[in-house]
Amino acid sequence: MTVHSTIVHATVHIPEGRQSVAAVEDRFRAGSPAVPLSRGVLQRMYGLAERTVADDLEQPSDLAAHAARRLFEDTGTDPGDVDLLLYAGILADMEEPATAHVVADKLGLGCPVFDLKNACNGVLNALEVADAFIRSGQYRRVLVTTAEVSTRESRWQLDDPADLLTALPSLSTGDMGSALLVEAGERPGILGSRFFANSWGWRAATLPNPYAQHRTLGHLRIDSAQLVGSFEGLPGKVRGAMRELGVEAGDLDLVCVHQPSVPFTKVVCDWVGVDPDRILATFPTHGNVATNTIPLQLAVALDSGRLQRGDLVGMFGFASGASAGVVVCRW
Repeated sequence: MTVHSTIVHATVHIPEGRQSVAAVEDRFRAGSPAVPLSRGVLQRMYGLAERTVADDLEQPSDLAAHAARRLFEDTGTDPGDVDLLLYAGILADMEEPATAHVVADKLGLGCPVFDLKNACNGVLNALEVADAFIRSGQYRRVLVTTAEVSTRESRWQLDDPADLLTALPSLSTGDMGSALLVEAGERPGILGSRFFANSWGWRAATLPNPYAQHRTLGHLRIDSAQLVGSFEGLPGKVRGAMRELGVEAGDLDLVCVHQPSVPFTKVVCDWVGVDPDRILATFPTHGNVATNTIPLQLAVALDSGRLQRGDLVGMFGFASGASAGVVVCRW
C-alpha cells in the first residue's frame, strides 16, 4: 500500500500583547533622538497597524508549546502518539541543545526531535522533511512547531541616520507560536514540494550569532532592496515547479504566501501569478511573524471556514538567504 502524508491541522498561539504602530514609532524616537523618523512611516512603507508582542518571560519554546497544546486539544491527539517533533523557528531558546528538546519536554513527549532552520521558510522545509519521512515509513505522525519573539530584535537605538532603512524592518516584526500535525494516510495530502536558493544573497538580511561574533550582540539588519534583488530568477523557478506538479494558480482553493509587509506580499502574488485579493492578509494586524506567517494563514482559514477538507492549497515562501519554495497539498 502506498503511504501518503496529510496535514491534519494547524494552530497558532497569538500573544495577548499588542503594540500599535504609533507606540512603536514613539519608542524608536525616544531611543534614537538623533535619527529623524516621520510620523506614520511604518504604516506608509509596510502597511503595519499593530503587532503582537509576547510576555517578557516567555521563550520561543513556550509559544510553540502553547500552539501544540491547542492542536492536541482540537484534534484529540494523544501526545504519546507523536513519532517526531521538529522545531523550525528562526529564534531559539538557546544554541545548545536544540530548542525542539525544550518544546518536547514542555509537552511531555518522548519521541525523537531536532531543529530545522531556513529563515522564514523553516516551516515549509519542515513540511517537506515530514512528508519524506512519512512516505518512507520512518515515522507516521510528525509534529511541526515554530515560534518567534522577533520584537525583541527591534532596533530602538540608532546613532547614525544612515542605518535607519536597514533598521526599520525590525520595527515591523511580531511574536507568535505555531504547530502543524502531519500524519500518514491512504489519501494523497502533500502532493509535492520544490525549493530553490540563491545563496549569494545571504548578506541582504542578517542576524549575527553573538557567540560567533565574540559575544557581541548582533542586530537584525535588512536591506530591503538588496533582499528583493536576491530573489533574482527564483519566481520563475517556482512557477516552473508548479507546472511540474501539474497545478496552476487558478486551481488553488487557498493560497498562502509569506508576508513580511503589505507591499512585498503584493510582489510575491505577482511572482506566483495570484490575485492579491485572494490572500488572507495577516501582516497589518500581526506584523511580520516570520516562520509563523503561513501557519497563521492556515489557522485563520480553518477558523473562518475558508479552508475545508479536500481543498487544494498552495503555500509559497520567499525567505532571506535567499530561498524560495512551494508546497502543494490537498487538505
